[in-house]
Amino acid sequence: MQNRVFNSFKTGLISGLALPVIFLALFYFNRYREIPVDEFMRFIYFRDILAPLLSLNILPNLVIFYLFIRKDFLESARGVVLATFLFAGIVLLFKVMI
Repeated sequence: MQNRVFNSFKTGLISGLALPVIFLALFYFNRYREIPVDEFMRFIYFRDILAPLLSLNILPNLVIFYLFIRKDFLESARGVVLATFLFAGIVLLFKVMI
């Protein structure tokens, strides 16, 4: 039963979307906690580091993708791949806009 819960497309998609956001929050709290979040977002956008920062935050998806493949949770791995492609599209959008 437990394998079915973790081996779903929805689980992979949610974890693949949440992990980069969590790492962005960790980066904010580690380096820039003294400034408000909206000012931080403006700072990284106008300094042209938003796309590279988002690209680096996608890297933890490799770890969960590997873990899902290793545990033979192929549906979850597909969800992580889709989430990674969505983030890559967002990064590409920011690269084109800047």
